[in-house]
Amino acid sequence: MHLAYDGSSIDGPAYLSIVGLAHRAPGWVDSLVTGWSAFGLGLFALLMVLAWWQARRADTPAAAVTALAVPPVTVLAFGVDSLLKLAVHENRPCRQLHAITLEACPAPGDWSFPSNHAALASAAAFALLLVSRRLGLVALAAAALMAASRVWVGAHYPHDVLIGFAVGALVALPATWAVQRKQSALAARLKNGPLRPLLTTARPAPDGGGGFAGRQ
Repeated sequence: MHLAYDGSSIDGPAYLSIVGLAHRAPGWVDSLVTGWSAFGLGLFALLMVLAWWQARRADTPAAAVTALAVPPVTVLAFGVDSLLKLAVHENRPCRQLHAITLEACPAPGDWSFPSNHAALASAAAFALLLVSRRLGLVALAAAALMAASRVWVGAHYPHDVLIGFAVGALVALPATWAVQRKQSALAARLKNGPLRPLLTTARPAPDGGGGFAGRQ
């Protein structure tokens, strides 16, 4: 049996203040925040697809390679964040402080630090910034809202989401930069293979040996 870490000494009062504010807020506000907290990660998946589609439609295979790297980079950040959860074993604030929250309090053993939602959203946003500044800024604003929503619904302490956000950035930026530095070489290697349709809308040049010109 793992001993749970008590993170309430860091910012427990701030957490209780935010949870209390949520209970005093209009119902429609809580409904919006709860819905966003539960389903908002889907927006980041949509932005990933849009970033890839734009690069592909522009017939820029190198940029499409970096866009295709955004989902695996985001998954990598999730893995790093999950390993930190297993290392720290911080009890959920709703369980530690016996707070009544908008979101049902997770079961014991579902650790709080750092926030997976914040890490996923942050990683997607920072990776997207290196593909499309416009989409990346939209994602960054959405990531900040996702992190805040996790405290509002009572699932995390403020420090959980701040560190989760930092983990996402610290994993996504160097990983995406590494792909971006090699994107042209990777595109050249992949453009004549089965992944070509994912990189560009342009059709491959006819084979000189097997095409019409070769039969003249």
